[in-house]
Formats: sequence, structure tokens, C-alpha cells
Amino acid sequence: MNALLKQLRELHRRADSDPSPMYTRLERALQTAIEAGELKPGHGLPSERELAKLASLSRVTVRKALAGLVAKGLLTSRHGSGTFVAERIVKSISKLTSFTDDLKARGLNPRSLFLERSIGEVTPDEAMALNLSPGARVVRLHRLRLAGDEALAIERSTIPHSILADPDSVTGSLYEALDKLGCRPKRALQRLRAISFDAERARLMSVPRGTPGLLIERRAFLADGRAVEFTRSLYRGDTYDFVAELQSD
Repeated sequence: MNALLKQLRELHRRADSDPSPMYTRLERALQTAIEAGELKPGHGLPSERELAKLASLSRVTVRKALAGLVAKGLLTSRHGSGTFVAERIVKSISKLTSFTDDLKARGLNPRSLFLERSIGEVTPDEAMALNLSPGARVVRLHRLRLAGDEALAIERSTIPHSILADPDSVTGSLYEALDKLGCRPKRALQRLRAISFDAERARLMSVPRGTPGLLIERRAFLADGRAVEFTRSLYRGDTYDFVAELQSD
């Protein structure tokens, strides 16, 4: 933090060599501190008022600089809590893991907020994805996935009722619940595409409307080839990096 304070106090001295707007210079100084590790992931920044005082700038200038870093995914703004250095999660798309697995591997606290748990008749899209006959029964789970108190993803999962009879048996990880039934997926097919958050999804995730996200559609299968899961997950683009290992023949 001492190195950051030094940068903030020197902003005005660089006016002759750096004619860019003051908010751009402040944004650059904060970005340098983040990339140099002087501000760690999850670290809370001083309030707008405190930053303005430390840098001898207006709060409007500070607000514009912070907004620029939020747009770049380097900072995250939590309503009522303040502004924090973003904690990016690296997720492999070449290994079949659950949301809970990924967060626990990084020492984070995975949580689920259930928006829906229900049993109903399969829709045509679900029937095609799960290889089910019309009229078959399915379990549906609609969840907000969190790390601690921070929302990271929205998930809608559909599971054949013949495999998962009680939606209330899923209290956290779906894969842990399936594992107890001897039905943990062994392979999966995934499709990814970039989208932006609409008003409703942005409200659920506490992010601005239009925030970039990544939609992942997963169809998972048991060892005998039966489809066990059809999930659409919308991840925040500012907190996730998706990687895959590629090899030549």
C-alpha cells in the first residue's frame, strides 16, 4: 500500500510528461499497483472520498478511474461493501469438475442460493439434450453460485427424475449428490459462447446491465452412456479465465 500511496501523490508531478486526463493517469497508477502485486486479489480499496483526498483529486475523477478498471475486470464493485481487486478463477474446460470442486481447490468458500427446485415434465429442448421420451419427468435446479457472498454464476440444471428423485437432496454440489447415488458424470460435452447480462441476470449477479459473460451449456453422461445432466451456466467474464490444454497429433 505504501508504494501505491507514493504513486498517488506523484500523479500531479507527471503533468508535463503525461498530458493524458487525470482520471486516465489514476487508472494507470492503480492498474500498475494491481499488476505488480501491490494490491492483492480480494484487497479492498480505500473509499472514493479517501482516494480523492490521497491523490488530491475530485471524487468524479476517482469514480471515472475506478469505473475504467471495473470495465477491464481488474476491480469489482460490491454494493454496500466497496471496491475490491478482482479475484480471477482459472477453470479448465478440458477436465470434468464442478463449481464446488473449482472453488475448493482455490481455497474459496462455494455457496449456492436456490432460486428454484422443482419436478416437472420434460420440455422438447430438455428431452433432446437428455435423450428422454416426451412426458418423462425431470428435476430442475435454478441456482445462484457464490464464492462467500460474491455471486459468480447463474446455473439452470435439469436431471432425469429416474436418476435424482428428490431435488431437496441437492443442498450444495449437484455432483456430490449424484456421487452419493453412484451417478456422478464420467464425461461431458460443452458449448461456450459470449453473451452480455440482461437486466434480470445483472440484478441477480449485482453487476451492471450489459456486463460481459460466458454461457456454457453442458451435457454430462454416465459410464453407460446415459445422459445425467443438462446445465446452462452463465459466468461473469470479469472473474473467470477458461483454459484448455491442446496437443498436436
